Amino acid sequence: MAQTINQNVPPTNKKSKIVAGILALILGTFGIHKFYLEKFGNGVMYLLFCWTGIPTLFGLVECIMYLSESDEEFQERVKYM
Repeated sequence: MAQTINQNVPPTNKKSKIVAGILALILGTFGIHKFYLEKFGNGVMYLLFCWTGIPTLFGLVECIMYLSESDEEFQERVKYM
């Protein structure tokens, strides 16, 4: 019995703002939240500069931004990052 695939359903690639916020808070220094959001270039930059402490500050700010905006705003931000 062959499986049928519904071709009319768009793929969902939604990312959780809660997961992104927690990753930014805990592992923001290393840019793990950027890798989660599939922003690999940004993640690499965070890794390269993690020794300076600057990505830590950015991670805290991004954590607050992610957790304070609505789900729709977060999905729009992630889509166009």
